[in-house]
Amino acid sequence: MLVEKVKGALRLAAANRQALEMGLSAGMTLADARARAPDIRVVVHRPEADATLLKRVLLDFGRFTPMAATDGLDGLALDVTGCAHLFGGEMGMMQAVEARARRVGLAVRLAMAGTPEAARALARFGSGGIYEGANQRQALRRLPVAALELSDKETQALSRAGLKTMAHLDDRPTAPIAARFGAVAATRLNRVLGREDTRIRPERPVMMIAVSRILVEPITEMIDVEAVIGDLLLEVMDQLDLRGQGGRAFRVSFFRIDGEVRHITVRTGRPSRDASGVLRLFRERLAALAKPLDPGFGFDQLRLSAPVTDRLASRQGGFEHTPPGAEDLGRLVDRLTARLGPEAVRRFELVESHWPERAVRLTPAALPSGEQVNWPEPDPVDPPLRPLQMFDPPQPILATAEVPDHPPNRFIWRRVDRRLVRVEGPERIAPEWWRRLHGPLEATRDYYRVEDQEGRRFWLFRSGFYGEEPAPRWFLHGVFA
Repeated sequence: MLVEKVKGALRLAAANRQALEMGLSAGMTLADARARAPDIRVVVHRPEADATLLKRVLLDFGRFTPMAATDGLDGLALDVTGCAHLFGGEMGMMQAVEARARRVGLAVRLAMAGTPEAARALARFGSGGIYEGANQRQALRRLPVAALELSDKETQALSRAGLKTMAHLDDRPTAPIAARFGAVAATRLNRVLGREDTRIRPERPVMMIAVSRILVEPITEMIDVEAVIGDLLLEVMDQLDLRGQGGRAFRVSFFRIDGEVRHITVRTGRPSRDASGVLRLFRERLAALAKPLDPGFGFDQLRLSAPVTDRLASRQGGFEHTPPGAEDLGRLVDRLTARLGPEAVRRFELVESHWPERAVRLTPAALPSGEQVNWPEPDPVDPPLRPLQMFDPPQPILATAEVPDHPPNRFIWRRVDRRLVRVEGPERIAPEWWRRLHGPLEATRDYYRVEDQEGRRFWLFRSGFYGEEPAPRWFLHGVFA
């Protein structure tokens, strides 16, 4: 039994079946419990350890359905709609769940009903089992009013009114019950009796596309694991093809027979329905794992899902001798991402900002673009307006001009005095008004494209205006190739 300290006294927090048969129950003081059963064994209650165990069981029970959630401090709720046939029907699924629970050392009581609240009531206050239709209603009517799980005061009020079973409440209109005992009691009644359905909120988002493979014999060899992944990929790609979509991320969940679950994800730079290409990415990812995939005594189930998808139109497969270069680059990015990790391979992404430092950003190459901003098409005749090499932050320089507001005629950078022979500008860029201004780099800038006597071209700007405080300063922002 588990004990905890409540207001300075040790009380039973939980009791096993043998203790219950001896007349012990949760809430009883430890002194009373020892008076009835001197030989009982007690352990200090650790709620955080119970929560951790329940999370592990929830993760493991994801093998039965992705729609799984915790139910209170000691229960799980599984939405098995459309999943029972994978285990030979509803009875087969119940037996599989019970066998799985016993394997990890848990004593469970299972109930399957039309709604989550009805199944919870039948499991916690009934004998469990499979119920549907009239059979479910009759079983619910036999339950005590404690199945509503109201407060002790409300339950006692119902009992004093002669309403001791769910049948007593079911035979009466809901409105008088709500008026006398509160709206919460009426709502709980409708949910427990199945009049009102509530959906299970899974602990993690349910993938739109997911396929599973339950293995008769556990597998331990990587060649067998890759073969199963390849078969699952074919099924996922068929579903993506029917929807006109391609996967941007693919995740494999490995369920070990000892309850451990491992998730491996690969991402693609473009939407893909190439099963062989994604399988190669999984091989690269598995080979580069810092913590290798350990099958233990074997995997008895694998699930493959596509958590991120995007539109992908069908494309003609023939009459094309040379594939586009963009696809070759995409395959290279995918392989590097799978081997080195998503943060190691980055690309430039355009941002809606006229401020040069904020006009682009580096994002992981495998992730979809956040903003739909197109790169401007340069004029092939005109010289480039922006240099390819830019300094972050811009480097301060000493510049002189014939007249303060005129373009510079010379500047000193890295102890080298450079005389200018050509100057274009100015191009005035004002700071973004919604940002807080601080420092010389946040003032209005006048940009110039300049060329020195040796033919080198630079991108300079003056920050601030003459006659204002602080005095304007010059900076070198980039170098043209």
